[in-house]
Amino acid sequence: MPQIRADYKQVFLLPPCIDDWVGPDHPARFIRDFVGSLNLEEMGFRVPMGETGRPPYAADLLLKAWLYGYFNKIRASRKLEKACHDNMGLIWLTGMNAPDHNTLWRFWRDNKKVFKGVFKQSLQVALKADLIGMAVHAVDGTKIMARSSREKFKNRDQLERMLENLDKCVADVMTETEKCEQEDNGEWRLPKVLQDELERKERIQKALEELEKTDKKAVNPGELEARYMKNRRSLEPSYNAEAVADQESGMIVAEDVVDEGNDNGQLVPMLDTVQENLSATAEETVADAGYFAAAQIAQAEEKSYGVVVAKSSGETTAEKGAETDPFHFSKFIYDQQRDVCVCPRGSLLRFLQKKVVGKNENEIRRYRCRDYKECPDRWKCSDAKNGRMIDISVYREEVERHRIKRERPEKKKLLKARKAIIEPVFAWIKRVLGFRRWTVCGLQQVRYQWSLICATINLMKLYRHWLAGRVVFSKPCKT
Repeated sequence: MPQIRADYKQVFLLPPCIDDWVGPDHPARFIRDFVGSLNLEEMGFRVPMGETGRPPYAADLLLKAWLYGYFNKIRASRKLEKACHDNMGLIWLTGMNAPDHNTLWRFWRDNKKVFKGVFKQSLQVALKADLIGMAVHAVDGTKIMARSSREKFKNRDQLERMLENLDKCVADVMTETEKCEQEDNGEWRLPKVLQDELERKERIQKALEELEKTDKKAVNPGELEARYMKNRRSLEPSYNAEAVADQESGMIVAEDVVDEGNDNGQLVPMLDTVQENLSATAEETVADAGYFAAAQIAQAEEKSYGVVVAKSSGETTAEKGAETDPFHFSKFIYDQQRDVCVCPRGSLLRFLQKKVVGKNENEIRRYRCRDYKECPDRWKCSDAKNGRMIDISVYREEVERHRIKRERPEKKKLLKARKAIIEPVFAWIKRVLGFRRWTVCGLQQVRYQWSLICATINLMKLYRHWLAGRVVFSKPCKT
């Protein structure tokens, strides 16, 4: 029986058409249509324009290449250059004009600030197609490892020893340079080795300053903003990538990256970003216990943001023993009119001071018992030598209203649905795209990359709607 084999001597009567190399439902065509619908000049994209020599690559061509690369887990300029020669989709998308890795990298370097605009444009396409629901959103964060390895992190003692050794090295080089200068009347220039050592010294000094002003125990002199965060089973240098997802479409409607390991102060900032991107927020935004903070709950209420935040560990701990402990915190009644707390025995705890506590700067009013010396239940109430103290948040009323709201059956149902809304987004990013480590250094740089990652996720979702004919781009695509 005859078999099909490649005929390497086959000659075409007419040359093949590039447009026939990918099918009508190929992702490359979707990316071409999406980029073709954008006004790149208005968005701020720029490409160096040379008056002489070979013409530069157009911004739309390079953006198409990067987006297609991210679609296919290609996030390095050298690998993308290779794919432009090997990958049929990229060959078609670039019209056989394969840019080299330097051109691709320079485009990234010069236009990375505009990637957030690409993310926002993906939302505008979804809004026009009426794909984004404004009923329920979910917010969460995920830890993604920094580009720097943990081996390069140094504590204070290690940094000080490095600085001492560098000082000796710089002194030796300076001595040798001055000696050569005396023997030679030629032009004096700072030796390259000395320039490198001085730059290293400056980085180490900045690293020591970072340790002084933060609670970090170790830093990487080359990437000061990365910090150790818990990544499932281990502590790794990481950044905390935040996202808000829409329940109806699964699309990411807001994104950001922070260098804080917890989400305690991120609820309102993320909702502000949703408001900026969509000109509105969802009827309800659900969040896990990590987002619970009294100040954030109050700010959300002030801005009329609908939020449902799960019960925090502090609330759970505070509730323990309420039934068996006669002097439990919950049994102290706050009398706002008299500005006192009334203990279960009827004694008054009077105002002591205002305090701002925690990284989220929650303001509290502290009340202390002044009759503790005569109280027969003094030691049952508290082990404190100066008597029982009760802290009342200035946001007590807002938090109490939120707790009552959270207990409603329909809100409990929303909290249970939270994981199904936001967790698949992070699963796509880490498992489908294989993105578990940043390829750039520094907080601002990873923010740019996160915008492109989130734009990629949105475009992947829009691609399915494009195939079904539910997404039609407003402007004819450019070839």
